[in-house]
Amino acid sequence: MQIQTLAQYLPPFLTGLNAWVLLGVRLVWGTVLVVYSFPMIKNPLHWMDINEKPSGFPGFLQALGAIAVFGGGIGLMFGLLTPLAALGLAFAMIIALSLHLAHGIPFVKSAPDAPGESYDTSLLYFMLALLFVCLGPGALSLDFLIFGRL
Repeated sequence: MQIQTLAQYLPPFLTGLNAWVLLGVRLVWGTVLVVYSFPMIKNPLHWMDINEKPSGFPGFLQALGAIAVFGGGIGLMFGLLTPLAALGLAFAMIIALSLHLAHGIPFVKSAPDAPGESYDTSLLYFMLALLFVCLGPGALSLDFLIFGRL
């Protein structure tokens, strides 16, 4: 498939202040995702296991999740294949949300320093992923250099 054909499926590249804001969000969130998922990448088939007790989640799906989050973070930071990276992140966050909801984990903790988990971060990450699927990376990205059109 030619690059021109692929480019027709990308959202228009935002410019000016909008591009700078998208760059800032991409850099911050991409870095958070890479740092967060680094332990997952080091143990891709068993990162969900707790205290060497199997999670029951298939290893290949754990690996796909680790790759989606780590690779998606790198893709966001550079603005490379951003809608595709964001789509992978959105699917990873849907899985995270469904696991949290299935285990009855609350939306937010009763206090910021309270023990336990909440699913607010997974929901926020899902919405950020949708933002980049719909808006793209902006003109300050490798996507613009490769597929650029205004």
